[in-house]
Amino acid sequence: MKEVTSSPETSKTFKYWQTRTIIATMIGYAIFYFVRKNFSFAIPGLTAEYGITKTSFGIIMTLVTIVYGVSRFLNGILADRFNARYHMSIGLLLCAVANFAFGFGTDLSTLFTGQTSGPMFTNTMVLLFGIILISNNLFQGSGFPPVARLLTHWIPQNELATKMSVWNTSHSIGAALVAILAGYIMGTLGTNMSNNPEVVAAIAANLNVDLSDSERMKSVLESASHYGAWKWCFWIPAAIALAGSIGLFLGLRDTPSSVGLTELHKIHKKGKNSSAEFKAFVRKAVYRNKWIWILGVANFFVYVVRFAVLDWGPTFLKEAHGMTLTDAGWTVAVFEIFGIVGMLAAGWATDRYLGGKAHRTSLYCMIGVAIFMTLFLYLPDSTPSWGMILTLATCGFFIYGPQALIGIAAANQATNRAAATANGVVGLFGYASGLVSGFGIGFMVDTINKVNPGRAWDYVFMMMIGMAVLCVFIFALMWKAKAHGYEEEGLEEN
Repeated sequence: MKEVTSSPETSKTFKYWQTRTIIATMIGYAIFYFVRKNFSFAIPGLTAEYGITKTSFGIIMTLVTIVYGVSRFLNGILADRFNARYHMSIGLLLCAVANFAFGFGTDLSTLFTGQTSGPMFTNTMVLLFGIILISNNLFQGSGFPPVARLLTHWIPQNELATKMSVWNTSHSIGAALVAILAGYIMGTLGTNMSNNPEVVAAIAANLNVDLSDSERMKSVLESASHYGAWKWCFWIPAAIALAGSIGLFLGLRDTPSSVGLTELHKIHKKGKNSSAEFKAFVRKAVYRNKWIWILGVANFFVYVVRFAVLDWGPTFLKEAHGMTLTDAGWTVAVFEIFGIVGMLAAGWATDRYLGGKAHRTSLYCMIGVAIFMTLFLYLPDSTPSWGMILTLATCGFFIYGPQALIGIAAANQATNRAAATANGVVGLFGYASGLVSGFGIGFMVDTINKVNPGRAWDYVFMMMIGMAVLCVFIFALMWKAKAHGYEEEGLEEN
């Protein structure tokens, strides 16, 4: 790697802006999670208060996940052409607005129907929730693509796996913090309605709990004690996102040349960057690049496993293991914390031992996912809670390696000229996983519970294990791929 700067002072300035860009985007992207993954913790409250089925939530999750994937793809195309500073900060601002609106979902339903309960009220509310969540996920697509553009312009290729793995901890930091925050909100805020027999009876009916079942009534009374807490799961994160959007606008700049510094890579050797030439480059480096498509398919299976835990974790931990939502929040947070360690270890190992070949590291990680998912499934009922949490957390350690490295591999294969577009393509596959992790799991749980109560989540884990094993073979197809495409695409380092 040749020096990209010409003097110690210029080098120091470049390092300052590189560090500032990494930190600002890490904080900003973590906050995107505050206004996306908060919905998972609102589900138990909405189910208890309004009787919304898991199938309905699954349909919504599938729609919004697919919308997010499409948005990632479209924003990836836009990000390679527009100023990342404005792109990312405005996107987070719009997410904050959508979350404020979600918290007023019941008020909006009453406004449209003139009712405060009943099928018409609930169905209208579900429709409004779907519309707001779809809008939110359209805006969420402006989170990562600008980052892919920024980091490939500010970080040399031979340092990208390590430094971008550090950056990718923002995924887990955001998910862990929102899990703790939302779990705390659901476990402490809201109105205590546990002494209201009508409310308690309504919640029991919505959860299909017999009033004489003292064990399951504990969950009913917990929900009644924090009636309406789910609204704060949207309002508080929305306020944080509003502040975050301002911070991004103030903290970011686009490329090194925008602050008077030298770019890391020269423009294409042909010397022209016309629209026609750029489109031809993207077609070759992304759309006709077999490695990008293999990474995309692999990303589908990685995200099925990851989102199954993130989206349904609070619910399955509550239903299958009897955890309170506060404890479930901490469990999901531990899963994410182990994911942070896993990302850092995977990035370091990729650069240190595997010559930047992120696809090989990802293969080894998915073997680990399959092993520990299987261990979690077959843990005996007598296993102490710490053993269960540790096993699930180890799954997080392994799953977040590929989650981080697939984006790095795509950026390296397509080079920094088309990094955002390449990540848009693989992201489209990743979020198409919502067909399985959203509606698929919701429908599976509702259907299996009707014929075999209490066993549905076991079958969900069997499905995830199968996905992990299949993903290992998909990564194996890339075994002989090079670490990056800079030499092949005719770009050279300054």
